[in-house]
Amino acid sequence: MRMNRVAVDERVLRWAIERSALTAADLAHEFPRIHEWITGDSLPTLGNLEALAAKTLTPLGFFFLDEPPDERLPVPHFRTLREASPARPSPELLQTVWTMQRRQDWLREYMLEAGEDPLSFVGSVRVDEAPEKIAERMRRDLGLSVDWAANLPTWERAVRTLHLAMEESGMIVVVSSILGNNTHRKLKVEEFRGFVLVDAHVPIAFVNGADSKAAQMFTLAHELAHVFVGSSAAFDLRQLQPAADAVEQACNLVAAEFLVPGERLCSIWPSVASGPEPLQSLAYRFKVSAIVAARRALDLALIGWDEFLEFYNAREQARPAKQAGGGDFYAMQNLRVGRRLASAVIQAVETGQIPYSHAFRLTGLYGRAFDGYASLIRSERGS
Repeated sequence: MRMNRVAVDERVLRWAIERSALTAADLAHEFPRIHEWITGDSLPTLGNLEALAAKTLTPLGFFFLDEPPDERLPVPHFRTLREASPARPSPELLQTVWTMQRRQDWLREYMLEAGEDPLSFVGSVRVDEAPEKIAERMRRDLGLSVDWAANLPTWERAVRTLHLAMEESGMIVVVSSILGNNTHRKLKVEEFRGFVLVDAHVPIAFVNGADSKAAQMFTLAHELAHVFVGSSAAFDLRQLQPAADAVEQACNLVAAEFLVPGERLCSIWPSVASGPEPLQSLAYRFKVSAIVAARRALDLALIGWDEFLEFYNAREQARPAKQAGGGDFYAMQNLRVGRRLASAVIQAVETGQIPYSHAFRLTGLYGRAFDGYASLIRSERGS
């Protein structure tokens, strides 16, 4: 039986390979005729293209275009360091954002059908309001006191507390260092620390789990500020510095005030400044990383830029490399999928509102993996 061959523009093939950070040589073992496809000496079958699309994280339809597409993120991507030309988003970042958008779209419709009201805090503040005022509003709406972190034993506990408070407020919070459950497709911290998709019913905060736990704390607070302002974005926050954008700069100031209230810091600074490790003392007091504490001291002119940069670089160089994820697979899905979404999807399956195939696509879990995770969610909600 003769297989139908598909003519693909050479530029599109080269673009798909390049954007995947692979080379034709990398693909030659799995696709022995990849060089012939590029030169036009032979043509791939539709099956070949489907396999190549999966391997390079390229939407299949792109291979039928006359020229490479101008691929962009659906939200602004703010980078701390200006570049001569906008960097092309990686396939991993694009696929992650698209996945979160699909989940957001589904859950929004699900909630509207159930008659759920929009969340009152989304877009509830102006970007030109005082950071202290916005931070206080954020704490109040999340049910946190001004000393919420100081009253906790560790900053790891503070991260979990903030994560849970955001989820209980109605947000979806996702933390992952990989694309879906593919451990071979890692998310690069150098490209983004997180992104937020603002929606009146289903705001989503995504945190790059490859980052340190301490940095994740600041990313969560930064994303929370974006939700209150009502502005979607992706960002890298190098050196905890925002990009040259008014909203980014405002959200950074709000996040810093939310985690380390300026009035509280200034009141204790005289007592710690003369000690051996003043920034570490601040970090312990507010349950943030020492880098966040240093950044806040810089904001309040308690230390200078050179001192902050020296401290930041020393800490980053001393930070151990993040180990590959482990632990319980099903418990990990609470971070990679999000409890709120997972609970809604599982309930929709149980009530016959969606088929299992749809639930599989929404969660990225299939067959027994989905059943195992569903059992965990049911046990957590006591049913």
